[in-house]
Amino acid sequence: MTPRRKRGTGRRVVVTAGPTREHVDPVRYLSNESSGRMGFAIAEAAARAGDRVTLIAGPVSLPTPDGVQRIDVVSARDMLAAVRAAFREADALFMSAAVSDWRPKRKLAGKWRKKDDGEDAACLELVRNPDILASVARKKGDRLVVGFALETGDGIRRAQAKMRRKGTDFVVLNDATALSSSRASVTILGADGSVRELAGCTKRRIAEVLVGLSRPA
Repeated sequence: MTPRRKRGTGRRVVVTAGPTREHVDPVRYLSNESSGRMGFAIAEAAARAGDRVTLIAGPVSLPTPDGVQRIDVVSARDMLAAVRAAFREADALFMSAAVSDWRPKRKLAGKWRKKDDGEDAACLELVRNPDILASVARKKGDRLVVGFALETGDGIRRAQAKMRRKGTDFVVLNDATALSSSRASVTILGADGSVRELAGCTKRRIAEVLVGLSRPA
């Protein structure tokens, strides 16, 4: 059931940001190039707009925006648990984290020493991580859920399919040029068929547009 806000108070907003790390052993892990800047910008913009913000961040080196509650996580399963707990009392979720799709089937207790076998190749067995966005969106009711998609090629078609499949209200489409950059070009697709393009904007500006578009009248 969707929590109700008191008149004149901001929304309760959850934002995810950054990458996750999926450890192979105590010193090695699978991850990606996400800087977390987009999610941190959204958290900052929502806080400035008067929302009560919980920021769930993967491993990044960014300062916490003023007025934002931050929860640090490492793995996709860590993030799933944090999102589920925070979203229970929330009105909106911005799922901008770049969550690893796969993780090693098992984490070794000691350093992986496969090279000591003298082989030139090694195999690492992976298993699928939980789909955080889909698992939360299917129980969202009339709460707002915004997903993000980084695509190449036929990006709009893939992003629209992702939005339908995962049941989000919006999906923000960008490409690999957004990684570790302070600027990005994005296409904001709405479940109502709306399309809005922002070219070469700062992530702070994109965040302001997203928070404004999603705010109820």
